Amino acid sequence: MTSRREKRALGRTTQRISNADRVAERERVRRSKRQLQLEAREAAYLPKNGEAGELALRTYRRLKVEPHRATSEVLAGAYPFLAESGLGSEGVLIGQDAWSGAGFVYDPWELYRIGVLTNPNVMLAGVVGRGKSTLAKSIATRSIAFGRSCYVPGDPKGEWSVVSRMVGGQVIALGDGSDARLNPLDEGPRPQYLSNHDGTSAHLSDVAWQQLIRQRRRELLRSISESALGHSMAAVELTALFAALDEAVRSNTVATLPQVVAAMFDPLGDVVGSSCAQLVDDGRDVAHALSRLVGGDLGGLFDGPSTVHFDAHLPMVSVDLSRIQGSDAKIGLVMTCASSWMEAALQDPAGGQRWVIYDEAWRVLKQPALLSHMQSQWKLSRALGIANLMVIHRLSDLDAVGERDSESRNLALGLLADCSTKIIYAQESGEDAKTGASLGLSSTEIDQLSSLVRGEGLWRVGERSFVVRHVCTPEELALFDTNQRMVP
Repeated sequence: MTSRREKRALGRTTQRISNADRVAERERVRRSKRQLQLEAREAAYLPKNGEAGELALRTYRRLKVEPHRATSEVLAGAYPFLAESGLGSEGVLIGQDAWSGAGFVYDPWELYRIGVLTNPNVMLAGVVGRGKSTLAKSIATRSIAFGRSCYVPGDPKGEWSVVSRMVGGQVIALGDGSDARLNPLDEGPRPQYLSNHDGTSAHLSDVAWQQLIRQRRRELLRSISESALGHSMAAVELTALFAALDEAVRSNTVATLPQVVAAMFDPLGDVVGSSCAQLVDDGRDVAHALSRLVGGDLGGLFDGPSTVHFDAHLPMVSVDLSRIQGSDAKIGLVMTCASSWMEAALQDPAGGQRWVIYDEAWRVLKQPALLSHMQSQWKLSRALGIANLMVIHRLSDLDAVGERDSESRNLALGLLADCSTKIIYAQESGEDAKTGASLGLSSTEIDQLSSLVRGEGLWRVGERSFVVRHVCTPEELALFDTNQRMVP
């Protein structure tokens, strides 16, 4: 058994050993610190405030930035690398990007050149009173400064007349009280050459020019005849119609619609496959349908030689149809004839780049037989150097064209597909989802439609989307105003 004295001795021995260990550990730590200090003194570190001397490019004082608070709109200008780059700076200034605050510039020809767009055609949709007509007029008039001209083949409300006169253009008013008359079978100005799809040019010979005129006249007569009949024409009806057209051209210096109708009722000779009697019988319904353009409710508009002439060198030409009253079918027929009358000028590559604006296009979309005429112009837009702008109220206007999977409905959807730029202004309640489904919009894009205010639109340019605020000068707003009769 260990005595008390032995225990105290053992405790003193243990205490001495612990103290010695602690002293040794502290000494080891001190030696380690001294070693690190020696290594730091010997190492070549960059001075805290930079190298000394004139070439240090540093101040001897620390940089101190005061706290600053600003709106996102101001910061977007201070830090431009955080903003959307937009579509470049070449083209017409439309307004302001609603998200970045930057200016929004648009030019379909420039964007097609650099590969952003596959075609220059534009679709503009929006309910009444949201500013879509103002946008269309703004694009057309501002483009004039860039050397582009504008054609409006049909202005049902006469809104473009004051704009056309203001920019030094021409207004052709048709209807009651007007002496103006258009011959849709006019040859039109002859171009010196035609542009091929590969960008090369080909000289236009006399034979090729006559073939071009003949094809354009045939296509026009087929379109307006089918529209008046309400159905597609049979092969024998087309034979009778084209035979009468050829006879009217051969027998007259200037072929007109009354001469075509007269040749259908009283053909002068047989054609291959049909006798005179058969031509009369086969073309009887078509002749009566065309007589509407000669002596019916459209009499006086297209029943003789033209009393006005189309000047392709003017900055803007519009056809005022506000004096023509009647159904949408009647308006559609007149717009088709006027469009064909202007089409001769579009064939000339020397005419430059041009806008062709179909305002109130929903009237034409309701005439399925006339859609093929528009589709051919949409398909040839790149070769002709034109950009078609179709203005409608809503995408559901396409539902009135025809039954699902019908030819006419597919033609209308084809026009929509051939528009690489789609501009959507505010839609009626419940139309957002339908619009998104028709255009293939994302859920984020669809959500933006309900928040659009007057003058704002969702621009779908190729695969990119922007919310753009259209900005006009006071002079432009006064010129483009469509509410004059609503505001005292």
